[in-house]
Amino acid sequence: MQALRLKISLFFCFLAGTSQAQVTSADSLRRADSLFAAGDQASATRLYETALANGHTATDAILLKLASAYEQQNDVPHLLYYLEVYFDRHPDDAVLRKMNDIARANNLSGYETDDLNYFYLFYRKYGIYFLIFLLIPAGYVFSVLVLKVARKERISQRQKWVMLLYLLLLLVFVNLPEGFQSGITSHDRVLLRTDPSAAAPVVEVIGRGHKVNILGTKDIYLRVLWHNELYFIRRDNVWII
Repeated sequence: MQALRLKISLFFCFLAGTSQAQVTSADSLRRADSLFAAGDQASATRLYETALANGHTATDAILLKLASAYEQQNDVPHLLYYLEVYFDRHPDDAVLRKMNDIARANNLSGYETDDLNYFYLFYRKYGIYFLIFLLIPAGYVFSVLVLKVARKERISQRQKWVMLLYLLLLLVFVNLPEGFQSGITSHDRVLLRTDPSAAAPVVEVIGRGHKVNILGTKDIYLRVLWHNELYFIRRDNVWII
């Protein structure tokens, strides 16, 4: 009985703490909005990021305000980071070109309007239509196979293999967003290593603000694609989009 009372008390304490945190976060955001409108970009930035660190959802408006604030402060890496987060939600060719222009002006790599970035843009904008287009024939073929099984008709091996291959391709297409991640280097000296180990040779040292494509993880290291080569970077040296 005492254990039950303790659990109930802890539950209500948790709810009270969560409610208080939300109230505090909302108050911080209101103050941040006021400071941003008054032109105090630095103070507004600190309050916005504190609210986000406390679990508040990063709305589109907050992302754009943070990007604008860091642009005013000439903090290019943070500016590109928040533009990238916004672009990830709302893929748009104009945003992609803007990031590319900013990166070129500051000698930063990874933001080029190349085939990979345009493929990602195209996939994010029109992927749902292609998925529907692929699902229609898959549904039709699957229905035919089910009917054949119900009627105890023979299904050729070729039909089975074609259906299996089609479903595998569909599975890959659906999971493409989960397999694609990018990040921005967050330190002035980021070491690119050949293996996920502090003892591995350092191939190159890059600065803050470069964009890398993340292809996997290994302990505290990220496997990244940099200038068409695979390297490893410590996870704490990258802001993951």
